Amino acid sequence: MQKIDFIIAGGGASGLQLAHRINKHKAFAKASILILESNKEKVNDRTWCYWETGDGEWDSLLEAQWKKVQFKSPTYHKTIDLGSFSYKMLRSEPFYKSIRKELDSNNNIEIRYERCTDFFDDGTAVIVNTDKGKYRCSKLFTSIFDWKTLLSQEKYPVLQQHFVGWYIKTPQAQFDHNTAVFMDFTVAQKNNTRFMYVLPTSAHEALIEYTLFSKDILDKKEYEDAIRDYLHQKNITDFEIIEVEQGSIPMSCYPFSKHNSKNVHYIGSAGGWTKASTGFTFKNISQKTADLVEHLAANKPLTSFAKKNRFWWYDLLFLDVLAKHNHLGSVLFSQMFRKNKPLRIFKFLDEKSSVFQDIQIMRSFPTILFIKQFVKRLFGARH
Repeated sequence: MQKIDFIIAGGGASGLQLAHRINKHKAFAKASILILESNKEKVNDRTWCYWETGDGEWDSLLEAQWKKVQFKSPTYHKTIDLGSFSYKMLRSEPFYKSIRKELDSNNNIEIRYERCTDFFDDGTAVIVNTDKGKYRCSKLFTSIFDWKTLLSQEKYPVLQQHFVGWYIKTPQAQFDHNTAVFMDFTVAQKNNTRFMYVLPTSAHEALIEYTLFSKDILDKKEYEDAIRDYLHQKNITDFEIIEVEQGSIPMSCYPFSKHNSKNVHYIGSAGGWTKASTGFTFKNISQKTADLVEHLAANKPLTSFAKKNRFWWYDLLFLDVLAKHNHLGSVLFSQMFRKNKPLRIFKFLDEKSSVFQDIQIMRSFPTILFIKQFVKRLFGARH
């Protein structure tokens, strides 16, 4: 059995970015990479949004970007000038095509459309089984998410950012294409945290996405009814649905890294790379894959890569509160945006803020709720 240097199980955002960075690094010029992806026809199944200053790595692939965003709730409404930041929107199909085209030019890299069924790290190599064969590699990176393990534990709360989005086109100009609606909490909350994104790519086209931060997935009809009602409230009744997307992103501080071993490393959401308090993942993936490749190049053990920081604790307390008081999401986000400048918020969510800025953010929230959860965590009980 031929031994491959790196196998990457999952050809989505994290798997392809990792392959891209290994391919570009001089330390791995001769490395062999096998990407295992079960879905051969990956198209526009994802839309990733993130904020960034200046020119970015993926700017040539962007669908749109905005210098202004709106935040709306029943108690607070503001159009925010992002200053040096831009809010950027990247659709998955051009991303997949661009990375695959790059990787196809390297004879040491191969993509096979097979489903990884299991693997075993024997301490010197990893045996990877698929529905079509068996492989042996030095290192395995897998983005295959294990919902069963996550949901079987109770120590860490598990919410989901779950959504349905419609890309629509209207005959009349309906959208301000210079401004994205970042969060609109004016929709009925129904004892949850529910909001709309409106991401216009022109005056006639936009992604309208109904999103929840909650434990349970809804019937698809409920998402779509909410989108239709929202559009009607905006007097948008004549429109064509171009595409539909649906997804769920785990929001949890569960220590995914404990499943890593000497030669197996979980990446993407499966590795805990999703920002637990918001569900944002793509920008974290960009940073984590860059850091991981440098870690590999320095011959550092994979088990030493993942580290907790103070932001992990912030996210844990926030999720504790949101899991117990899911109806307060609108209030919590409204207070954060009302009481803080955008630069401070974005730095905090990017985990690049100072401790002083962290304190300013935390002072925005109802102190007693977070103190109660902190005390429960301190003494080892969540409920």
